[in-house]
Amino acid sequence: MTTVQLVLKSGNDKTGPIPVSMTERVTCPDACSFKSGGCYAYSWPLKLNWENVSERGVDWATFCQQVASLPLGQLWRHNQAGDLPGDNDALDGAALAALVMANQGRRGFTYTHKPGARETLAMATANGFTVNVSCDSLEQADSEAGKGNPLVVVLPMLEKGQSEPKVTHTPAGMRVVTCPAQWRETSCADCQLCALPKRAFAIGFRAHGASRRRVSNLVSSSKLNRKGTKS
Repeated sequence: MTTVQLVLKSGNDKTGPIPVSMTERVTCPDACSFKSGGCYAYSWPLKLNWENVSERGVDWATFCQQVASLPLGQLWRHNQAGDLPGDNDALDGAALAALVMANQGRRGFTYTHKPGARETLAMATANGFTVNVSCDSLEQADSEAGKGNPLVVVLPMLEKGQSEPKVTHTPAGMRVVTCPAQWRETSCADCQLCALPKRAFAIGFRAHGASRRRVSNLVSSSKLNRKGTKS
């Protein structure tokens, strides 16, 4: 059974003082391009906390009870590290449904690299638990558009002297708004863009963390990404 840890008040400046959770690494799918290296969660101190989830966390049913006990209207982020329930690429639909039910009246949001099950993810989002599908390139974002799920996408890091354009476009013309926390002083608690279930744009995250160069090289390898951005 998957073990999860819920912290009621995050000390992470990027999230702000909202509840955040963390799920065991076994949930991370091979479909994620950064599983073998480059994931920001492999950086300290998050890595240390993630490695101890199995000791500090609770089972899924208890976790859902904790979520149901959050105040109505509470914004919270599921999975600072880890993915949706289910080992590797598999999605445990019943466990996700239990979390969606526990979240009723709250404003939970998360991200997933799990492949497939798009209708299930869209159903979760439609019922108040916003699941952002994580894309590893602008090309992938275009392929995921129109499936009922809000999107986020990894963007190459900015080189020295480059300024943040704030808005990028995919090859098909979809807007990608760079996470505001990467270009101004804000946090998830204040921004809340990722919690919006219906967006006409994707949210972009610049490669960051200790492995940002490796991540940047991976996402830049797409010939479509090499065409650059439009402001």
